[in-house]
Amino acid sequence: MEQIELAVKTREVLGKKVQSLRRQGITPVHLYGHGVDSLTLECDSAQLKRILAQAGSTGLINLKIDRAKHPKKVLVREVQRNPIKGDLLHIDFYQVRMEEKVRLVVPIVLVGEAPALRQKDNILAHELTTLNIECLPDAIPNKVEADLSSLTEEGQAIHVKDIKIPSGITVLDHPGQPVARISVPRVKEEEKIEAPEGAAEPAEPREEDSPSTTAETQ
Repeated sequence: MEQIELAVKTREVLGKKVQSLRRQGITPVHLYGHGVDSLTLECDSAQLKRILAQAGSTGLINLKIDRAKHPKKVLVREVQRNPIKGDLLHIDFYQVRMEEKVRLVVPIVLVGEAPALRQKDNILAHELTTLNIECLPDAIPNKVEADLSSLTEEGQAIHVKDIKIPSGITVLDHPGQPVARISVPRVKEEEKIEAPEGAAEPAEPREEDSPSTTAETQ
């Protein structure tokens, strides 16, 4: 497995003053973990963007801190961005212990071809895009795959229990939760319940059934 390394420095600037760091191309970073002291750090924003694209939310990162003798194994826990420009605002890293299981979310990737999609009206609905898992840090997958080849007709679905999971990984989602299913667009379903051609028209009311519109005279 490729080693991902990121160099960070101890951060002295705190609070609202971190805005000055961002203007210099530096992103505030926070490191925390189970049974470890939390640290306030900073990192070059351009380098950080490259590492985030490479590691995603599941890749282990060797975090090299200026005052530490050895790098720390971490996962990306939270990424805060400017909602308008998309610039990095803050990153939270979680320090892991290699002998201690962690919980995280991994993406579900659909693979294979669903034979049911060869029928014109059928569509594929991807209902669950991520999976919650628990495993040791060195067993973290960067994705899990759901095979669509068993979907041959409308109404069939792939569920969490159908996904092949590597050994050593525990799935935390309900096994019956649907991941992807074959369905028909709603507009097509409505067309099926239209009245058949040639159906009888409702009878006109008979004249004697209609209320009188004039009063009787004496």
